[in-house]
Amino acid sequence: MPAATLHVTFTVIAKGDVLHRVHQDKYQPDQFNPGVHGNARFSPIQDDQGRAIPTLYGGTTVDCALMETVFHDVPHTAGFKSFDKGKLTGQVHSAVQVSQPLHLVDLSSVPLRKLGITRKQLIDTEKDQYPATRKWAEAIHRQCPDAQGLSWVSRQDDLARAVVLFGDRIPDGALHPQGASRSLTGDSTVFDTVLNLAERIGVVIIAGKS
Repeated sequence: MPAATLHVTFTVIAKGDVLHRVHQDKYQPDQFNPGVHGNARFSPIQDDQGRAIPTLYGGTTVDCALMETVFHDVPHTAGFKSFDKGKLTGQVHSAVQVSQPLHLVDLSSVPLRKLGITRKQLIDTEKDQYPATRKWAEAIHRQCPDAQGLSWVSRQDDLARAVVLFGDRIPDGALHPQGASRSLTGDSTVFDTVLNLAERIGVVIIAGKS
C-alpha cells in the first residue's frame, strides 16, 4: 500500500515533444478517456472526492503505443504466434504534440527506490495486480497536486517511455493533434508499421473470427 507521505521524483515532457497513441476510433486524438470503465494499470482511478479522473495513455514512439495496446497480450513464447486482424478493427493511431511542459511523476527504477516500491510490484505486474497499482496512481494524484500524470519505462517496449496523463490537471490546448487519427488497418502506411512490428515480435497477423 502507498505510504501516507510519498517521496516522488518529477520528469518533464518538454514543449514540442510528441506522444503517440493507439486508441478506439470513438475518441479524438487529444480526447481523454472519461475514466469510468476499464481495467488498466493506472486507470480507472478516482480523486479524493470520489470523482472519476479522465486519463490519456501514450508512448514516446509508435512501437511503444502499439506494444502497450493491441500487442499487449502477445505471449513470450517461441515459434509460430498468430494474431487475429479483427482485434485491430476500430483502433487508430494518433500523434499529439505537447504545447507546454508537462510535469509527470517518474516511475523508472531509480525514482521508485525513493518512492518505496519496486518495478516488479508496480510496472512489471500482471492484470490481477491492477487494483493495487491503481491505488498508487490515486495516492500520487492525491498527495502531489503538481503531478499532471505518470511516466515510466514501458514494460512492453523498454526502448521507450509510456505515460498516463491526468485529465483534471492538463490545461485545454496543451495537446495539439498532429493531423487526423489513422486507422491501423485502413491506412496502408500505418498498417505497414503494424506488420513490421508484428514481424519483429514473431507474430503473423491473420484474418480470424473477430
